[in-house]
Amino acid sequence: MLQIRVSITIRALSTPRVRINHQIRASELRVIGPQGENIGVVTLQEALSKATEAGLDLIEISPGAVPPVAKIMDYGKFQYAENKKQKAAKAKVHTVEVKNIQIKIGTSEHDLELKAKRVGEWLAEGNRVKIDLFLIGRSKYMEFKFLQERLERILKLVPVAYKVADPVKKGMKGLTIIIEKATS
Repeated sequence: MLQIRVSITIRALSTPRVRINHQIRASELRVIGPQGENIGVVTLQEALSKATEAGLDLIEISPGAVPPVAKIMDYGKFQYAENKKQKAAKAKVHTVEVKNIQIKIGTSEHDLELKAKRVGEWLAEGNRVKIDLFLIGRSKYMEFKFLQERLERILKLVPVAYKVADPVKKGMKGLTIIIEKATS
């Protein structure tokens, strides 16, 4: 008995529970027929009898509505359609990563070109890029405008159109700027 309780708890946490047939608690339901026609507001017993006549299940679609909405259809087809909707929604979600690149004041022009090319590739993929001008020793106390010009050296070399997502900030280890692909 304990195992059953545990499995029900896990199941309830993983997916929202859909009530079907005799699990539905509402006394009156707005029922949608098998072909999508609106049957209207009927009692639970009447809706269950119509579902059994059709050889299908009564599935509570919208339990929060007043009265709750139920549809007469095959439960397997309903689950298949819901899974398909979830997969489609999951496929549309694109997680934006923040890629990081680090340069120093003395980074050579060729190295800056290579890093700018890499930044361009990341921006083309749709990621944000955080560019750090890493400062060590006395360079931390240089004039801010000079340091900003050093950071802009790499920005001029980026081959993809971009916009500044987060402006230049001075931190403990140097200057940081975040850029992202410009939407046109």
